[in-house]
Amino acid sequence: MNVTWRQVAAWRVRAHSLDVRRPAEDALDVVSELCGLHAQLMASAEATLHARVDGLPPDFVAKALWDDRTLVKTWSMRGTLHLLPSREYALWQAGFATYQHYRKPVWHRGFDITAEELEALLEGVSDALKGQVLTRAELADEVARRTSPHIGDKLRESWGVYLKPASFQGRLVFGPGEGQLVRFTRPDTWIDVGPPPADAVAEIALRFLAQQGPATREEFARWWGVSPAEGGRVFKTLGDRIMPVEVDGVPRWFRTDSASALRDVEPVAGVRLLPAFDQYVVAASRHAEHLLDGGSPARVYRPQGWLSPVLLVDGLMAGVWSAERKGRRTAVTVEPFRSLSAKRRKAVLAEIDRMAEAADVTWVD
Repeated sequence: MNVTWRQVAAWRVRAHSLDVRRPAEDALDVVSELCGLHAQLMASAEATLHARVDGLPPDFVAKALWDDRTLVKTWSMRGTLHLLPSREYALWQAGFATYQHYRKPVWHRGFDITAEELEALLEGVSDALKGQVLTRAELADEVARRTSPHIGDKLRESWGVYLKPASFQGRLVFGPGEGQLVRFTRPDTWIDVGPPPADAVAEIALRFLAQQGPATREEFARWWGVSPAEGGRVFKTLGDRIMPVEVDGVPRWFRTDSASALRDVEPVAGVRLLPAFDQYVVAASRHAEHLLDGGSPARVYRPQGWLSPVLLVDGLMAGVWSAERKGRRTAVTVEPFRSLSAKRRKAVLAEIDRMAEAADVTWVD
């Protein structure tokens, strides 16, 4: 089967709920379909959801995380922070538990810790967080008391290097902050974890393809944070659940159960303002030139892994935008890669008005 990048764009827009906004009661389903919300910047995680869902209160994400506990914040694929549905935590954690990079001698040498010290640190973190919510300093003190001052000091040296393995093993998630201080707790202290499913990585790969397909094994491996060879082995285990497709003549892989829908997909029309690190933009990182309408990938994918906020027009990245707080007002500057029609400009203004539900926003041309 051969499809075009325009068909891929139309498919992904629908898969990302960027064609028609979903009702508020679907918010957690949207988080699930997106494979979590990228949360290196919490404001971007919130904006990613608000771009797809109507009628959410401004504090929806905070309430879901710290009051209802229907979302959980943790280090996830590639070691980046994500918000995941708590009801699916067992699936994702079972997948993260397959990571092995921090068990290799090269990792131990690079971060100046022995395998034995790392095991003691992980056990110490798990014991310290049982039934407790602790700041990093408090956690380091507790781990030092249970292990050694040297191991406790490791937790003070770097923001997440030694905490990420604990997160991958299901020993740590984020708890509610204390003022400006981040706090952590144990998953089974905070949420109902549930039993780990069988074949978690295969299920996660299928979810990836539903959101970011068609894709190559290298693209999956990069997203999941493993080597291309490991990504290829995962795809091999999927058997006839995936099938080869060509996108403008280049071989890729896609879910078999969605192939006919991709082939017959109708074009999409509409405008969205996507925040920095939006999942739709992440999905295009290795083939952005095919999903741009003017401009260059460097306008969107900037140094040090920064992803710009994007103007999405008819499924294509058609510009970038920024917002600057000025007193009680926020100035929004949209920089399209090509001139916008009056109709599209009106749609952009409507998007800005929508973002202004909780703030006073001005348009700056």
